[in-house]
Amino acid sequence: MFSSLKVRNYRLFFAGQVVSNIGTWMQRIAQDWLVLSLTGSATAVGVTTALQFLPMLLFGLYGGVLVDRLNKRRALLVTQTSMALTGIALALLTLSGHVQVWHVYLAAFVVGLATVVDNPARQSFVSEMVGPDQLQNAVSLNSANFQSARLVGPAVAGLMITGVGTGWAFLFNGLSFVAPLVGLLLMRARELHVVRRAPRGKGQLREGLRYVAGRPDLTWTIILIGFIGTFGFNFPVYLSAFADDVFHAGAGSYSLFNTLMAVGSLAGALLAARRGTARLRVMLAAAVAFGGLELVAAAAPSLWLFSLLMVPIGMFGMTVNVTANTTVQMGTDPAMRGRVMSLYMMVFMGGSPIGAPIAGWITDAYGVRAGLAVGGAVAAAAAVVIGLVLARVGNLRLSVGWHGGHPRVRFVPREPAEQQEQLAPVA
Repeated sequence: MFSSLKVRNYRLFFAGQVVSNIGTWMQRIAQDWLVLSLTGSATAVGVTTALQFLPMLLFGLYGGVLVDRLNKRRALLVTQTSMALTGIALALLTLSGHVQVWHVYLAAFVVGLATVVDNPARQSFVSEMVGPDQLQNAVSLNSANFQSARLVGPAVAGLMITGVGTGWAFLFNGLSFVAPLVGLLLMRARELHVVRRAPRGKGQLREGLRYVAGRPDLTWTIILIGFIGTFGFNFPVYLSAFADDVFHAGAGSYSLFNTLMAVGSLAGALLAARRGTARLRVMLAAAVAFGGLELVAAAAPSLWLFSLLMVPIGMFGMTVNVTANTTVQMGTDPAMRGRVMSLYMMVFMGGSPIGAPIAGWITDAYGVRAGLAVGGAVAAAAAVVIGLVLARVGNLRLSVGWHGGHPRVRFVPREPAEQQEQLAPVA
């Protein structure tokens, strides 16, 4: 489960990300709560989320082209420094009492600009640290790292917001970037796995798109993660509104929701690390379960039932995320990985500028229960449709039966007679 931590460079990276990710989660909670406090509007929270992910939607593919050309460690030093300075600036504005909602919007947009390069660089740099044999494990542990921080960050942020104010959470986030910066500087360059960098040239963006278009396994995985990222993962909008408007429980319950979701997400990431292989059927089944559980949570009558449902929602959501990420990375040529991962992250994160305002509007107009139900229904339906499409592309059929006394549902190859019947002309 933890085999990739034997690699020194990856240990440094992993340790730095633990600290930085705690700060990132603290800032996310503080940012959403600050906007809700300043405006009283779920739509404004959605706009903040949209602005943070809008640069990835607009410039994500160009970020991937840059990452394939650049030294990834140096690129990460620049992007992590810029995000640290943004967090400190927002902290000073908040602590001085001069913060306005447009300051938060601007900070979210600047962080989004840095993420355009930072995200594909971090994703593809993992393979340079650990090599192909440990890539699956390292990708899963990265997700476990992020979710472990999610256990600590929201809880500390909730205490800090109610105790001393949101500004201190922003300050902690800004200073937390010291850890990954030190880790990057201490790495041994000679121990990194050499990956050929793409030379400057015309048509590299189109080349990346053609590469993905010719691979149905990559194409449909990215499409699925796009639907789920756009409609199913708008938790900053949903959870803050459930805490404030439905259950009237304040910032503490908002932190509780995020913490319990992190417990499930951590379990999903560690199970993925132990599983060792990325299977499309696991991803599709998890996506259906994720959407179905969101529908159940939308109708939850009590705070405690809603809170408990955050655990399996987090687990299945993380299973989809890790399996999709690993499928794309493992199936991509190293020279194309920056561009392919930027497309993946652009679709996953860039869907928020579309989905978050829609979720905020549905929440304001029809209630947060309707917003969460719509997100869950879209996620589950997308998984079912894409599963059927992939089955047709792979010439598979659905098999339902019993195995060891338990129901078993899976896709199996079509028999030759079925193939002939399918291809026969209609009279």
